[in-house]
Amino acid sequence: MGKVLHVAASPRGDRSKSSSIARTFLNTYMALHPGDDVESINVFEEELPAFDGPALQAKYNILHGQESSPYQQKAWKEIEAAIANFTAADKYVFSVPMWNFGIPYRLKQYFDVIVQPGYTFAVDPETGYKGLLEGRPATVIYARGGAYRGDFVVMDQQKPYMECILDFMGITVTQTVLGENLLACGPDAGEEALAAAVDDAKLAASEF
Repeated sequence: MGKVLHVAASPRGDRSKSSSIARTFLNTYMALHPGDDVESINVFEEELPAFDGPALQAKYNILHGQESSPYQQKAWKEIEAAIANFTAADKYVFSVPMWNFGIPYRLKQYFDVIVQPGYTFAVDPETGYKGLLEGRPATVIYARGGAYRGDFVVMDQQKPYMECILDFMGITVTQTVLGENLLACGPDAGEEALAAAVDDAKLAASEF
């Protein structure tokens, strides 16, 4: 029995393509792994802690062995709670739409909160950075209106960022579901592309 954390990054509810694909993935996975606990959070609905002045100062106080004020300590406790919920999972599923060639800003905020030294990664002056969540797999579901290949591949800041930040924490992306051309080629082609991504999600879930 394990815990799967699904992090959704769309505010569009039932209209969200990334969430629709993720629902198929999770339903398939839960049917195959009825003993696992699956938790879903949506970064647009979660009360993410602000990573602002007090939290940032608390972080540097910890790094430099200095005391924090009660206000700074409170801010850092909220950061630690978000990290604890994330690190309690054994597997991860991310459903991520493309916004302006990258990821939605609330997902970036979530990563800014949880990617912290001593919690999800470590740094050594001699050996460099090391992810602290090694051995944990992730499936990433992408939704994008067009296709980013050939000359357009450099515009894709969505998939490379996700793979980079997860690898930095030691998490291995073992499954990728790519829903593309969901808008750019018209409604009929978009529906076909979505159906193909849903089929891919079923297969990915069976192997996760």
